[in-house]
Amino acid sequence: MDKKDLKLLDILQSQGRIPISDLADKLNMSDTPCLRRVKKLEQDKVIKGYCAQLDSQKLGWNVTVYAFIRLTNPTEAASEEFELAIAKFAQVMECSAVTGADDYLLKIVAKDLASYQRFEKSVLGSLPCVANINSTLVLKQHLSRTGLPLSD
Repeated sequence: MDKKDLKLLDILQSQGRIPISDLADKLNMSDTPCLRRVKKLEQDKVIKGYCAQLDSQKLGWNVTVYAFIRLTNPTEAASEEFELAIAKFAQVMECSAVTGADDYLLKIVAKDLASYQRFEKSVLGSLPCVANINSTLVLKQHLSRTGLPLSD
């Protein structure tokens, strides 16, 4: 990956719908080689997809919670069971295996505190592989980035 690829990626991270002709202009390239670079980055899975960034609160998802999950038995089978179960719930935005006292960190959105409590008790708490749930409520989000740094 060269400097043009990195600049191309930087532009696409913030302007995913930019026309190829405009992207090529910003890179001082013609359209065809620019499109070829984009296609190559897509084929190599450097670019995994394109999406719209939505405002969760304007859509009624007013609560964000980080939940630390400890499994009853942190085996590969229990981890796989948990990951398959969690993937079914749209309100789970992120699921990361972590080190330390807990096994997973989930980022969960909810309409309100009562709906999160129902989700925690009836969904997360009902999974047989879950031993403990420790939730942290986000009071205010100061920063959220979707783009990756492309240089040190």
